[in-house]
Amino acid sequence: MKVSEIKSQTATDLATAALQDATDHQQQLALRFTELTEKEQRNLVALLENMDAVIHIDEVDVQTLISTNALPVLIKQIDRQFNNGQVTETLRKISEQHDVHWHAGRFDFNVTQQPLLYGILNVSPDSFYDGGQYHDLDSVLKRAEKFVQAGVPVIEIGGQTTRPGFTEIDAGTEIKRVVPYIKAVKQHFPELAIAIDTYKLPVMQAVLDEGVDIINDVNAFTDDETKLKLLRPSTVGLLTMHESRQEEYQNLTSSMQNFFKTNLAQLQAAGIDVERIALDEGIGYAKVADGYQDFTMMRNINQFLPFKRPIMIAISRKGFGHKLFGLAKEARLSVTLIAEAYMYLHGGRILRVHDIEETQQLIKLLQTIESSYWFPDREETF
Repeated sequence: MKVSEIKSQTATDLATAALQDATDHQQQLALRFTELTEKEQRNLVALLENMDAVIHIDEVDVQTLISTNALPVLIKQIDRQFNNGQVTETLRKISEQHDVHWHAGRFDFNVTQQPLLYGILNVSPDSFYDGGQYHDLDSVLKRAEKFVQAGVPVIEIGGQTTRPGFTEIDAGTEIKRVVPYIKAVKQHFPELAIAIDTYKLPVMQAVLDEGVDIINDVNAFTDDETKLKLLRPSTVGLLTMHESRQEEYQNLTSSMQNFFKTNLAQLQAAGIDVERIALDEGIGYAKVADGYQDFTMMRNINQFLPFKRPIMIAISRKGFGHKLFGLAKEARLSVTLIAEAYMYLHGGRILRVHDIEETQQLIKLLQTIESSYWFPDREETF
């Protein structure tokens, strides 16, 4: 028995278009098993049926369409039931080829294997949700310690809010706000990747000197060519955001695809390795604050999977909960988790959040559900 991946081709009819959409946007993988004995074919089909996979039998060959989230389960069952090391190894290599990594400073995050929990710590007094809560070294370090104890790998420190109608502060003030906390967090918790939320060039320079791992720029790094010259020789991860507060779109999805295609090309042309780049759709940054464009961006997240870059879910406690239900920011946890679950299931792999424990539960539960297929002899381990 042998196995290979069926690569999607240019669509020539509805069937091939559907296959291309499944592999490009629906997190599905097409596989072909060849050179099977009758017994192997029978057992393989039974296995795939048990995993609710799409199956097509072409004489002795078996073709299947299976969720990428189910691939580790398939590999384990193939190894256990068929004892075919070559097929198992080929499937592992296919799986690795679809892994998406984010190289960010001192860290390499495989967000396919493990979604990235990205904790927010705003030290700006006017941040929309937690402004003023973390105003001194003691409160910042306690929050960072809580992240570490919970196993959160990234802490993002923000000194300039970009909420709708925000008031800009000068770069010097922002640097004074964030640099002491960056120094302290890095000293006390070196295992934490440190991100900074800033769009100002002097702030980027200052935090690079302090060894931050990630820079999150709501202006997508291309508003000032000096940014890219600064960032090129570093290893810092870039979180590049689509921002549309000045845009009115006729076709939102295609416009966003064009934005990211152009932005990624610009960053790479400036010498930034593509594996250093992650994407943020910019929910909350539409022309109409908390309008229906935000809900469209929640829904269409899977349309950006073909870029093969990590996509951030950055909706924690945002105003859509007020838009639909009149909820105050303190009461938006449930709607945040519901929307995050939808976006996670459709391909988002970085969750930028205020509420750590609840989001961890969300990730673990969804991972458990997605990998759960019934085999009578399965061990009950969680």
